[in-house]
Amino acid sequence: MQAVVFDMDGVLVDSEQLWDEVRRQVAAAHSGTWNDEATRAMQGMSTPEWAEYLVTEVGVQLTPDEVARTVIDEMRNRYAGAPPVLPGAPDALGKVAERYPVAIASSSPPVLIESFLTATGLADRVPVAVSSEQVAKGKPAPDVYLEAASQLGVDAEECAAVEDSTSGLQAALAAGMTVYAVPNPHYPPDETVVARTHRTIDSVGDLPAALGL
Repeated sequence: MQAVVFDMDGVLVDSEQLWDEVRRQVAAAHSGTWNDEATRAMQGMSTPEWAEYLVTEVGVQLTPDEVARTVIDEMRNRYAGAPPVLPGAPDALGKVAERYPVAIASSSPPVLIESFLTATGLADRVPVAVSSEQVAKGKPAPDVYLEAASQLGVDAEECAAVEDSTSGLQAALAAGMTVYAVPNPHYPPDETVVARTHRTIDSVGDLPAALGL
């Protein structure tokens, strides 16, 4: 293993429920009808993908660009005080970064990734941060993980990935990475996908020990 790539939402930041709450509010305010599949369907999608989904599948009466701007602006407001960083996440990432090059490969837009790195003081420890906005397809496609590995200058097969959701785990596996699953307690990933990963850990705080650090 030559590098470690972290997902952000659900691994470093307890934000999956926050994304869901904000999207539901925007849908309700603009004549959308939430469906039972919407929450899980949008996990891992890039910003253009989930914005389009909210318009075409949920029926939000805005353009995709307007949906994206409205949701992200509200998420930025929610992050203004401080992102909902998961306990132990900054310490774990910092400890791993002492040994390996690290990256973030996230479905969040760059502004929220930057907010996390600034709030935790980890910007100088994370040389690469890639949003799925910056690649062709969001998770479960492997694009964001492949791009993170490329920017680190490491083959994807030589990277470990840390993920919590079904789509994220599928993306990291498709990239050929050694995957550590941190199952999201609010939205548990598909057990058949978890079974394909290298190892399951209870929280990101357990990662350094799992890596033998």
